Amino acid sequence: MIDLPDLYADVAAAYVRGRLPESAGKSDPECLALGRRAGLKLHRFKRTAELPRVRAVLGILRGLGAERLLDIGTGRGVFLWPLLDAFPSLQVAAVEPDAQRRAYLEAVRRGGVARLDVVDADATRLPFADASFDVVTVLEVLEHQFDPAPMARETVRLSARFVIASVPSKPDDNPGHVQLFTPATLQALLADAGATKVQLTHVLNHMIAVARIERR
Repeated sequence: MIDLPDLYADVAAAYVRGRLPESAGKSDPECLALGRRAGLKLHRFKRTAELPRVRAVLGILRGLGAERLLDIGTGRGVFLWPLLDAFPSLQVAAVEPDAQRRAYLEAVRRGGVARLDVVDADATRLPFADASFDVVTVLEVLEHQFDPAPMARETVRLSARFVIASVPSKPDDNPGHVQLFTPATLQALLADAGATKVQLTHVLNHMIAVARIERR
């Protein structure tokens, strides 16, 4: 069992409130205890901010002053939960194609994290106007695309200022990873999508690209 200090407790409690009507009005510890008794899987909210790639992305975001962020391919929330924790006023729209994972996100929103929007849409044709977000993140997603160019173009279209992308830098045994980028191919992907400048950071087994978007 994961102890309370090891969880993003406010997000986990929101999840419980979103799933269990009887938890309304209860404190976070009371919600977590109720959720555990009900068999809810709260381990998905364990703290991940100290993972090197997550710590690096949070550090980059601290220097950007974003107010609205779009996260494409949120997945299990490895980046999302520390993001919500570190930036308590940031408005976040999370795009997630998997229905079960999307239901977890929707429960968190329903349970009290109103600044989180959950989006069910094709990540290459999202229902937002150009430059709708200060920052678009696509974190450990591009390597899953047989053709990553349409998604890269969409990230650039929707960002007013920056795109942050992270990908593995070494081969691994994940069967869903169908692309292995080099620094040159990752930079070229984002530049071809319309980014004006792409800078790379290397962390443990990953590359993180920060692409600047300039609107004329």
